[in-house]
Amino acid sequence: MTFIDILFPLIFVVTCGFVAARIRFISGAQLDGIRVYIFNLAIPVLLFLSMFRADLSQVASASLLLAFYLPVVALYLLVFVLLRARFNLTMSDAALSALNSTYSNTVVVGLPVILAALGEQAAAMVFMIIPLHSAVLFSLTFILARRANGGVEWLKPLFLNPVVLSISLGLIANLMSLSLPALLLSGMEWFAQPAIAGALFVLGASLVQYGFRPVWYPALMLSIVKLLILPLCVYLTATLLALEPLQRQVVTLMSAAPLGVNAYLVARQLGVQQAISAGSVVLSTLLSVVSLSLWLAILSI
Repeated sequence: MTFIDILFPLIFVVTCGFVAARIRFISGAQLDGIRVYIFNLAIPVLLFLSMFRADLSQVASASLLLAFYLPVVALYLLVFVLLRARFNLTMSDAALSALNSTYSNTVVVGLPVILAALGEQAAAMVFMIIPLHSAVLFSLTFILARRANGGVEWLKPLFLNPVVLSISLGLIANLMSLSLPALLLSGMEWFAQPAIAGALFVLGASLVQYGFRPVWYPALMLSIVKLLILPLCVYLTATLLALEPLQRQVVTLMSAAPLGVNAYLVARQLGVQQAISAGSVVLSTLLSVVSLSLWLAILSI
């Protein structure tokens, strides 16, 4: 499986959304309806199922988790602080930019690339890291963004947010080993199936609404941090922690995946950085064809 095989479906669906909106095949009102279903219903159900089914017992290798999450969280906080200090961004804007710099498309891009390059023996390590990925970065983003309101009122929208709520409920159900009826799980799977494709379609359509030209520079800067600086930090951390070569390759490639479309979902939820998030997802996905090839070459040395 080549990079084109992995990335073409993503680019194709985004392009279809862009064209549909450009030729006005789909109206603004229809697009808003799709957004509500995808971002408030389908994706939260998908996140719930992912957390509910995650094998948390496998999250046991402290060094592997540390090699991935330590540089990810450190770079997230560094970007947040720098943007606040250097460009005087609001907490919400800085939190979204930090998310756009560190959140990886681990499932749709990262996992297929790792399986194709490293084989099935690497899959177990990927599944050790994935369960906490959205929970850590999304929660951190919502906490920082909502905290900007001051007081304790920021807690209410945080815990009532569909993303945080679905991840939390899925984690609780998993930890309690709840047994949900097979018919219910099957129905939820069907409900969540359009989530990724629908989000990519809406993303493409949104590029028409927001425009790409005004945001290409910040999208490019965030993509450079995401595709080059973050993987470098992860690689160096994994080396310092003396991880085995295969483990080092897995965490580096996971962090080198392009920005995940769910970052745009968070931007929609918070109502900030929507155009930049949309542009960053598209641009980082396109550029990842080159950057992933570069990291594969470096890791093979």
